[in-house]
Amino acid sequence: MEILEKGQGEVRLWDVDEARAWMRENKTRKLIDKVTDEHDAVERFVSDGDYLSYDLSSMVRGPMSLEREICRQRKKDLWIAAKFTLLDTSILVGGGCVSKIDVGFAGLGRPLFKAIEDGRVKTIDWSNGTLALRHKAAAMGVPFLPVRSLAGTDTFKHSGAMVVQDPYTKKRITVVPAVYPDAAIIHVNQCDVHGNCRIFGPSISPVETAMASKRVIVSTEELIPTEEIKRNPGLTTLPYFLVDAVVVAPWGGHPGTTPGYYTYDAENLDEFFAARDDAGVKKYLDKYVYGVKDHYEYLQLIGIERLTRLCENETIREGYRP
Repeated sequence: MEILEKGQGEVRLWDVDEARAWMRENKTRKLIDKVTDEHDAVERFVSDGDYLSYDLSSMVRGPMSLEREICRQRKKDLWIAAKFTLLDTSILVGGGCVSKIDVGFAGLGRPLFKAIEDGRVKTIDWSNGTLALRHKAAAMGVPFLPVRSLAGTDTFKHSGAMVVQDPYTKKRITVVPAVYPDAAIIHVNQCDVHGNCRIFGPSISPVETAMASKRVIVSTEELIPTEEIKRNPGLTTLPYFLVDAVVVAPWGGHPGTTPGYYTYDAENLDEFFAARDDAGVKKYLDKYVYGVKDHYEYLQLIGIERLTRLCENETIREGYRP
C-alpha cells in the first residue's frame, strides 16, 4: 500500500498482535466483585505517562468524579483522547496532569488555551469521528481504518493520519491508526458489582473505548442487582469482562448532566469558565478538587438542596431509568 501523504502529528501506537495477546492474558472472565472507591481505582489503574480515554464530556455523562480524583492524586504526563470534551479536559490540564491531547473537540477556558500556546501541553488534531474510529480499529483488532474525511484539511496536516492508495481501486483514501489506551474512565447510568453496565442517552463510543483499553474504570449513578441485569440483558451496554473497577458515584457526572437523573449545573460551570487566568483556575480547583477528600465530600460542598433541584429540573425521564 503506497503512502501518498502524511500528517505531521505524533501518533501513539501499539502492535495489534501484542495488544490482543495482552488482553487475552490480563482481562479476566471471572464473575468477581469489582466495586471499589475512586481513590483505589485511580491509584491502581491510572499511572503517570498513561494514555487516558473517556467516552463523553462534562456536559453529558462525563466521568467527572474520576477526573477530579485523577487531579487529587496528581497524576502526570497523561496523553488524553478528547473526543468531545469541555470542563473535563480543562480540569485535567489545569491540574497539571496532561502533556498531550488528541483533539476531536475540546472547549477550554482561556487560561488553558494559554497552556497550549506556551507549549506546556501539546495538541494533535483529529476530529470527533476519526478519534472514535481509532478506538473502533483497536476494538476490531486491526491496525487502521479508512475514512472519508480529514484529507485536504488543515486538521489532516496536524493529525497523524495518512493518505494512501487504495489497493483495490487505486484511488486516494485516508486511513487513521488504531489507539489502545492504557486506561479508560466511563460514567454509566447503572451497573452491577461485576461491571455489567447500562448506558442510556447520548454516547460517542463507550463500547469501542472499553474494548480498546487495557484497563477500564466505570463510575455509576446506581449499583443494581445482577438479577436485574439478567432479567433484561439486552439493556447491557458494557459486559463485565471489559471492566476492571466499579465506583459507585451518584451525581458522578456533576456539574454536567446524566440523562434521566439530573440536569447540568450552569452555576458551577459558569464559575469555572469565568476564570481569566491561572489564579482563577487554581481557585476553582482548590475549592472543588483539592479542597475535598473525595466525591462524597464534594457532594456535601455542592449541597443536597442544589443537587435535588438539578434532579427536579431534569426533563428526560421516559426510557432512561427502567
